[in-house]
Amino acid sequence: MHALKSCARAALVTGVAAGALVSAVVAGPQAAQAGTTHAAAVTSHIVQAGGEQAGGDGATSGSPDTLAQIAATLPKVSPQDVLKLAASQVGITENSYGGGTKFHEWYMSSPRAQETLARDGGTLSGYANAPWCDMFVSWVGEQLGIGPVMGSDAYTVTHATWFAEHGRWGDTPVPGAVVFFDWSGGDSIGGIDHVGFVVRDNGDGTIETIEGNTGDGGAVEQRTRSKSYVAGYGYPLYTAP
Repeated sequence: MHALKSCARAALVTGVAAGALVSAVVAGPQAAQAGTTHAAAVTSHIVQAGGEQAGGDGATSGSPDTLAQIAATLPKVSPQDVLKLAASQVGITENSYGGGTKFHEWYMSSPRAQETLARDGGTLSGYANAPWCDMFVSWVGEQLGIGPVMGSDAYTVTHATWFAEHGRWGDTPVPGAVVFFDWSGGDSIGGIDHVGFVVRDNGDGTIETIEGNTGDGGAVEQRTRSKSYVAGYGYPLYTAP
């Protein structure tokens, strides 16, 4: 396994940035199957954690019904749309300071950055070279117009908590799920270190993923990961199958 990088404390604006591509993203007939599999698997395996919550940090927060109402106003986006965009970013690398990507630039210019600064402290410039795995995930959702139902943050723990608060947290890997890792092998949200997207479950104890801020040089890469490092999965409320 390549060097393990952590994005867990990026939102605190004090952290510093902690191979080869594998098979291609699901396409063709597999893509159609993945869409129906996603819906069925999420329905069967979501953990209904929490209900109506007081947000307090600027993020959309509340019950699954709240997300459903929001989703009805958003563009039609499927898991495969997200994976296609994520895969198109493979190869983008950070600079020698651990930042400088378009994902940093976007996050710093977004309203969400002001909200997370108010929550966590620090300075806006501190995001410029901060760990960026969750900035990448958030950027993908925002580019496709489904940020409100994918969540947006620079801090993996808070992002995972957001999924749980909306009843969209579970333990089943499906294409397009947001996968959260704990490099110590735990399953507590508080121990999460890193995040990416699930491409597929390989059926052998591993999953195929697309992640930002990964590898020895800090890049967007397609990876194969052991499920033993997975703390859980967040399920965006996709607006198309």
